[in-house]
Amino acid sequence: MDTQLKLDKKIKDARSRKFMKAVVKYKALLIMMIPCSIILFINSYLPLFGLIIAFKNINYKDGIFRSPWSGLENFRFLFSTDAAWRITRNTIAYNLVFIFVGMVISVAIAIALNEIRNRYLKKCYQTLVILPNFLSMVVVAYIVYSFLNPEQGYMNTTILKKMNITPIKWYDEPIYWPYILILTKLWHSVGYGSIIYIATLTGIDSQLYEAAIIDGASKWQQTKYITIPSLSGMMIISIVLALGNIIKGDFGLFFQVPMSSGLLYGVTDVVDTYVYRALITLQDIGMASAAGFYQSVVGLIMVVIANLIVRKIDKEQALF
Repeated sequence: MDTQLKLDKKIKDARSRKFMKAVVKYKALLIMMIPCSIILFINSYLPLFGLIIAFKNINYKDGIFRSPWSGLENFRFLFSTDAAWRITRNTIAYNLVFIFVGMVISVAIAIALNEIRNRYLKKCYQTLVILPNFLSMVVVAYIVYSFLNPEQGYMNTTILKKMNITPIKWYDEPIYWPYILILTKLWHSVGYGSIIYIATLTGIDSQLYEAAIIDGASKWQQTKYITIPSLSGMMIISIVLALGNIIKGDFGLFFQVPMSSGLLYGVTDVVDTYVYRALITLQDIGMASAAGFYQSVVGLIMVVIANLIVRKIDKEQALF
């Protein structure tokens, strides 16, 4: 028994010494981590106490902690409305399109930019494709409005007029908006999304392409057998992380771009916009908190499920 205790003590002491050596060795890096860790704690972990709001009937007079508990009433209100299925369907369907179509276009842009040999021309094109991401959704909304304005918009006054098509009241016709929102989102984000793939492409060994050229491989074959497999790891990571936000909608896109037109709610309403309107109308922060908690839980479940699927296919590509 004493021998076992001594052995355990020696192992514990050895681990402590190893830990202290690692701290001394990487002390500069650890010091550099302190500001980021503080910011992460303040922005991501400290607000977690607010989760109790989702289970309370908030009374501004009593405050958060002394307000009465409401159990699951806030969640019941969120899912008992007729709009519950609509907003969930819209949120998930749009995000699936954004994730997969956006990834394909981002990869295509990255590959195309990587083929440009002129350094200055390459930087110019990179700037042009990334630039839309820096525009506020308010600005994007008015760019879209300049195209779709029923009286003076470019679509009605120029394109449809030349095609002898009757002008369309775009903000009254839900049928067109799934396509409009998808095109707007892709234009706004795929350029920025291509950055990580461009960075990954720079790490591919050029000798692989040289060997492929010697073997007579075409550009398409080089892309298919060298470039795409080299990007697959980053593509999987991007998809898994994006699935964590599959129940969260881009509020600016779905609220600002359709100009919050009530006639379009059937195809533009998502969880975030619905909660925002409910919060403005009812002033019920408990319900808004319940929606945020629901989104986070679904996001966590989706990440875990997606990671398990990836582990089944290729364990090396899994996040954890």
